[in-house]
Amino acid sequence: MPPKKENKGCGCASIPLSLVLVLLGVGYWGFRHLDILGNLDNLGISQFLPNNQQPTTPNLTPVPTPRVPVANSPLSPVIPTGTPTTKPQVPSLAVTPKKSPSPQTPWEKKEIRGIYLSRYQATNNASEQMIRERVRYYRRQGINTIIHGVWGNGCTMYNSDVMQQTFGYKSCPNQFQEQWLDWLIDEAHKQGMQVHAYFEKGIKIDKNSPIFDEAISKRWLVPGVDKTYAGIEHYVLDVENPEVANLFKKISVEFVQKYPTIDAVQWDDYLGYHADLPGKVDRTTHLTNFVRQMRADIKKANPRVSFDLCHHNPYWGKRYFAADWQNWDVDRVFIQIYNDANFNQELGYAENYAGVAISEEQLYRLKELVNNPKIKSILVFPTSGKPEETAASIQKFTPMSN
Repeated sequence: MPPKKENKGCGCASIPLSLVLVLLGVGYWGFRHLDILGNLDNLGISQFLPNNQQPTTPNLTPVPTPRVPVANSPLSPVIPTGTPTTKPQVPSLAVTPKKSPSPQTPWEKKEIRGIYLSRYQATNNASEQMIRERVRYYRRQGINTIIHGVWGNGCTMYNSDVMQQTFGYKSCPNQFQEQWLDWLIDEAHKQGMQVHAYFEKGIKIDKNSPIFDEAISKRWLVPGVDKTYAGIEHYVLDVENPEVANLFKKISVEFVQKYPTIDAVQWDDYLGYHADLPGKVDRTTHLTNFVRQMRADIKKANPRVSFDLCHHNPYWGKRYFAADWQNWDVDRVFIQIYNDANFNQELGYAENYAGVAISEEQLYRLKELVNNPKIKSILVFPTSGKPEETAASIQKFTPMSN
């Protein structure tokens, strides 16, 4: 038998012309509808194909899309850098780990740990950097409240329209930069501290006051000399005089509006008439009415500000200063115990009110006060006029551990 011959070529010549035309037509149709053929499942065709010809979904690696940063967003956009996976990723809820509260010392547990700064101690020729650094310094000493003088001896430590209209000048004579108090408040709040505006000397002035002569000519002063403290002669502005009362009310309202983020205003025992002033005159009721109206005006102008007082105990305040402050509607009262001889007796009052104020000579009592849970706040007055040194000394007398 002769060997079988293999066909050469494709054998196209033997295919009928009609079949060629049909195949060409089908090919043309398929080319025009590749998008449909590419998804055989949708057409139900895949069920007729052998198993090894089932269409497979291409495993395409998605390209990560950068997040568009949101305007004013504090966080930078995060662009993924790892190899993406085709498995769907379920976003996990962000869980912030609970921080265990750091143990506080007895000193740090006090609500207010304050220091007084007289109106000239942090303002004269002070730049913004100096003021901010001083705030941070006090923070490092464990102090959380600065009680800073903004008024004293009849004038303001800021530019005041009320002072300009009344006396023809804007402030006390001082080389301060206009924004000093804005910087101090801003830095204190950044450090988690408070600023209380101290109306130093209250309603009393001395002969060096820039308004002394005008107060004499306008009969604004109570007759006699106030000798509350030995060696210091003060004259008392009479708040029974409507002009004097209105001056203080306008100054107070102007201040809390000019500095809306101030945490508190504080007056002290200079808000009172000493009992040794000449004449048998009971000024208690008039003083009470004045303070209540001033506080109401402040609260109306700035409801968030606290109206505080640092004064003698209620008995001594009313008996010797006509200051019936229990009826003044003040927000907080700190009991002044600068007289060390009466310390233990006064301490009972301090335990029942917002806290206690002591002088730097009494720092040796600080440990006792810190360990007394009934004393909610402690204020320190630097009688030497050196608040930085006083602040540094506080830690020497403060228990630094539980």
